[in-house]
Amino acid sequence: MTIMGLVARRRLASRTDAADSESRSWLLALRGSGAEFETASAGLYTLLLRVAHAELTRRRASHSLVGTELDDTAHTIAADACVSILAKLDDFRGESRFTTWAIKFAIFEVSTKLAQRAALSYHRSWDSEDWSELPGRIGLQPERVAEASELVAALTAAIQTELTDLQRRLIVEVVINQVPLDVLAIELGTTRNALYKGIFDARRKLRASLVASGFLEHGRGDDVP
Repeated sequence: MTIMGLVARRRLASRTDAADSESRSWLLALRGSGAEFETASAGLYTLLLRVAHAELTRRRASHSLVGTELDDTAHTIAADACVSILAKLDDFRGESRFTTWAIKFAIFEVSTKLAQRAALSYHRSWDSEDWSELPGRIGLQPERVAEASELVAALTAAIQTELTDLQRRLIVEVVINQVPLDVLAIELGTTRNALYKGIFDARRKLRASLVASGFLEHGRGDDVP
């Protein structure tokens, strides 16, 4: 190894040792008791509160929280994240700084709280399925939408016969009723990415069915994403 390489390696080791030392200090204090624990937990709470407030502000386009309500939500997020961290200290593996690891809990809580807020404020109308809007909502071109009755009949049949129960629910709730993904993810106990995958697979099946029935030309990918 060259001299420059040795120098770079020592600098990296020095930074790593410093980070490990800081992380160990956090862990020892948070596993302790008395004044040491109180000081460390207060410092952790302050960090998480700052992160929660900043993240809520960054996502202000996705919620209506302002003023006192935003502050109260940030405090709730910081408290919940702090409790989760204290319960999972043994899960910390030192692959990053302790503070970096802890911040992820606050960001997760922000996502959870906003999704729960959306779920509480969203009122689903179970009788609102407007099947006539389905072609447009899955991306069929306007000239195709003009063939409304035949197209809706073909899509309805495909939804009933080609899709799994979960895929059918995703098409009805997300595509037709436009239920927010975060709301449905909470109800199903899953993630947004899993729902995206389910919707993608469902649309692919519907496209294949429309190709087979002559409503779409084989190889055209712009009609049903």
